[in-house]
Amino acid sequence: MGTHRRFVVYGAGAIGGGLGALLTKAGHEVVLIARGSHLTALQSSGLKVVTQAGAETIPVAAVSGPHEASLSANDVVLLAMKSNDTPSALNELAAVADPDTPIVCVQNGVANERAALRRFANVYGISTVFPAVHLEPGVVEFRSWPTPAILDIGRYPGGIDENTEMISAAIESTGCGSTPRTDIMRWKYAKLLTNLVNAIDAIAAPGTTATRIMSQARSEGERVLDAAGIEFASADEEQLRFGELRSNTARVNGAGIGGSSSWQSLARGAGRIEADYLNGEIVLLARLYGIPAPVNEFVRRIANGFVRDGRPAGSMADAELRAAFDVALSR
Repeated sequence: MGTHRRFVVYGAGAIGGGLGALLTKAGHEVVLIARGSHLTALQSSGLKVVTQAGAETIPVAAVSGPHEASLSANDVVLLAMKSNDTPSALNELAAVADPDTPIVCVQNGVANERAALRRFANVYGISTVFPAVHLEPGVVEFRSWPTPAILDIGRYPGGIDENTEMISAAIESTGCGSTPRTDIMRWKYAKLLTNLVNAIDAIAAPGTTATRIMSQARSEGERVLDAAGIEFASADEEQLRFGELRSNTARVNGAGIGGSSSWQSLARGAGRIEADYLNGEIVLLARLYGIPAPVNEFVRRIANGFVRDGRPAGSMADAELRAAFDVALSR
């Protein structure tokens, strides 16, 4: 028998809360780190998980921060907050956690692993394909069933070790898919390309302009990654790995099928969006390599302005988006 490991899930939204509940139900020791009314709901009632098969409330342990989690050398920390919140989370963790603690980035984007490696020696990335929605305190909705998610994992910057195998096995025990991968960042860069549409999904009403910008943002992202010499899994590889799960995705309650994590942030009134770490990652690379990325820069800027103005999710009409896009790209 191996050493008993506890999972500390930092960020208990759709992904973190959902995975934490699944790990708890599968018999693993888990504590969730949450805040506000969501924390209150978790502590008083547990987490209600809604799926195509029905609803189930799972009792979970939840605290307000790492300082309340009594971290030990046997813990595995799963980071599941938005990338915007990773720096402050790492500051809090570094104050109370052993520097050898495994830190697992169950997050979109590709900047979190590098940030974690500044503070912790054992960092892992997970390519997160988990169609889930969190819009109200104490409730998470899984859009895919009976396999809720595929969460492949690898050591950062590359390789597989005992922790990789252990964490992957724990994830598999929940009914999710998980494969240890030596090249996890190659898959995370592919997921980054997929996530370049999130901000437009969040701010704009469906329409031809939104669809066009989404397509152009991805194409531009591919060109930038190619110019930077960064490998990413092909569309065919992604379809082979994730196609069946995505085909089983359906709305249960709440948002439409889109419902990206950025859309959810705006729908909950979170007051922030992850565009700086998604579209902004492409912009950063483009600037480092001296090539243009005007579409992703437009998306990054308009999304942040939209949030600053306090506008509700999906409230930008097609005509407004088209006019702003035409002006920005004509400069």
